[in-house]
Amino acid sequence: MKWRFFLVLGAFAFLFGSLGMNLYELQIEQGEYYVDRVEAMQEERAERLLRRGQIFFTDRSGTDIPVALNRDDQFIFASPGEMEDPEAVAERIAGPLGLDAEEVKADFGKNPESLYVPLVEKASAEMVSFVTEESPEGIHIDSKQYRFYPFGELGSQLLGFYGINDSFPNPVGLYGAEKQFNTRLEKGEDVRLTIDRNIQARAEELIEDLVRDHEAAGGTVIVQDPRTGAILAMASVPGFDPNDYGSYPIKNFLNPAVNFVYEPGSVFKPLTLSAGIDAGKLSAETKFHDPGFVTLNGRTIRNWGNHVYGDVTMQEVIENSINTGAVRAEEIVGHDTFYEYMKQYGFTEKTGIDLPDQVGGNLRNLTSPDVREVDYATAAFGQGVAVTPLHVVNAFSAVANGGLLMRPYVDADRGAYIVRRVIEEDTAAEIARILESTVYKANVTRIPEYGIAGKTGTAFVPDFVNGGYSEEMIHTFTGFAPASNPQFVGLIKLERPQVGDLAGLTVVPAFKELARFLLNYYSIPPDKIAGS
Repeated sequence: MKWRFFLVLGAFAFLFGSLGMNLYELQIEQGEYYVDRVEAMQEERAERLLRRGQIFFTDRSGTDIPVALNRDDQFIFASPGEMEDPEAVAERIAGPLGLDAEEVKADFGKNPESLYVPLVEKASAEMVSFVTEESPEGIHIDSKQYRFYPFGELGSQLLGFYGINDSFPNPVGLYGAEKQFNTRLEKGEDVRLTIDRNIQARAEELIEDLVRDHEAAGGTVIVQDPRTGAILAMASVPGFDPNDYGSYPIKNFLNPAVNFVYEPGSVFKPLTLSAGIDAGKLSAETKFHDPGFVTLNGRTIRNWGNHVYGDVTMQEVIENSINTGAVRAEEIVGHDTFYEYMKQYGFTEKTGIDLPDQVGGNLRNLTSPDVREVDYATAAFGQGVAVTPLHVVNAFSAVANGGLLMRPYVDADRGAYIVRRVIEEDTAAEIARILESTVYKANVTRIPEYGIAGKTGTAFVPDFVNGGYSEEMIHTFTGFAPASNPQFVGLIKLERPQVGDLAGLTVVPAFKELARFLLNYYSIPPDKIAGS
């Protein structure tokens, strides 16, 4: 009987000895291997533990519409340390996974014991099927969180993207809201923007058509609520698809509405007149005799088309966009007073909008020791000074809301903020009346039963190589409606159109389309009797 006891004891001893050897093999000999493998997998899954916050647009009902969110997609990676013949594996998988075999071999050779070498991000169904069915040695599938923009190019320059570049090898928010609110988004906080998805879509459609039809270099549309400063739409062409940002040039990522300045042209004229009226030095009925030109510092300024208007009022200066009249208005106001009002409109500073890399306006030539009379003269009608499109629309919002400069914003949680009063309410009302009359008499932007106020600007583009100005132009129209109680201010800017010489033939009809859409979208009641 004892021999049976020792036999059983020996069997158990052998069994536990073998188990111990296996445990030793797993925990000691191969322990580092399995630890590395677990760490490699955990590294890829870590991002999912802290989801990046989402970004939302809205609509007129206040609905949250996700425009930047997280989506789990499958990716494929390799573990060269698990392969007997890495080069053979590389040859086998390269074709089905759309890879270069030699590059894959090189990646495997960098660290033959590695358990994680990324191969394919956002793998297609065909690629996943290949790995699943063929089971290549050391090739694995897992899921990973990616940033996804469900509306593609919609609002791309506003949103930016979550990705990498030469300065940021690890994923981070780049450009637009992704950059502006990166810290909050990294903490998992959602960001709700004031951008109305439907207005944004219409604005982008409109500017894309305008750029195409007039063979322009680009264009911008901005829609702002003048009562609060909230930006309802901000669209520029050309844009990009943030889901595939690597396929586009860097210049497409920049937002022309806030990142670039331009000479706005005659949209400045109503602001020049507002300075004179508010300072008590001019009125809409102040008389002026236009000889068709004015010469200052050896430079002759003429009206568009060399028109000569003779005796006109300041209101007619705006209605007919008379350059010489704007020059006379600035002269009556006085250089110091004119500059101070332009400064109050915010043209010498950044607008304060919560978007990255914004630039301030440039009126430095008016404070230069070498400033000349002609510099003030051209500034009166928007040449020789440089501002962003947002500066212009924000200044017109101050006219539309009764004289208050608002801080523009896109973060819905930020709310309205009054920067300062620029002009008095009665001055703002008078300028609005003149701008409404300007639109009515031009007849191009008129919408039955609604008062539309606005002004065109056709400015020549500076020639930075030879000095002076080129023959290329930038067209701008800025306006608001209804004129009696403005609910929105809009700006349309068209860069270097090759078809259409005047803003009245390009951006003005486009603004009419935009205004009609907004009036219908918000169900804004008419403020005029039909035919008036």
